[in-house]
Amino acid sequence: MNHLGLPAKETKETIELLNGLLANFQVYYQNLRGLHWNIRGKRFFDLHAKFEELYNQAQLRIDEIAERVLTLGGTPLHSFDDYIKNNKLKVGKNINNDEEAVELVIKSLSGLLKIEREILEKSDEISDEGTNSMMSDLITEQEKDIWMMQAFLG
Repeated sequence: MNHLGLPAKETKETIELLNGLLANFQVYYQNLRGLHWNIRGKRFFDLHAKFEELYNQAQLRIDEIAERVLTLGGTPLHSFDDYIKNNKLKVGKNINNDEEAVELVIKSLSGLLKIEREILEKSDEISDEGTNSMMSDLITEQEKDIWMMQAFLG
């Protein structure tokens, strides 16, 4: 058992999964910054503000994930090399079309959900309620974001 009363080996696995999520969140965050900066067209004002809201939210989540890794006794990934090596999301580059931008957000959130559900399953097996709660909150938040982005597309 570790200092939190969780099984050490399984907690190490959770830390690795959380670090993978952290890396993917960093790529998602940077994608949102690029979308915010580069969006063009008639929906500019709406999407420019929405992408800013989403990247501010992502920045908070990144910090929470890193702090969870620390709480569990791990070291959060913190280099661009580690982020790219562990990334599973599409990297958006020079996207300025509204629908393409929103589709990237939807695909990114769907990718994050897949990782979060895997973490939720693993952390539930060892009664890691702190990680469970965090993943449940992220999943609920991101499912709503996907719904809203899909509604935007029509």
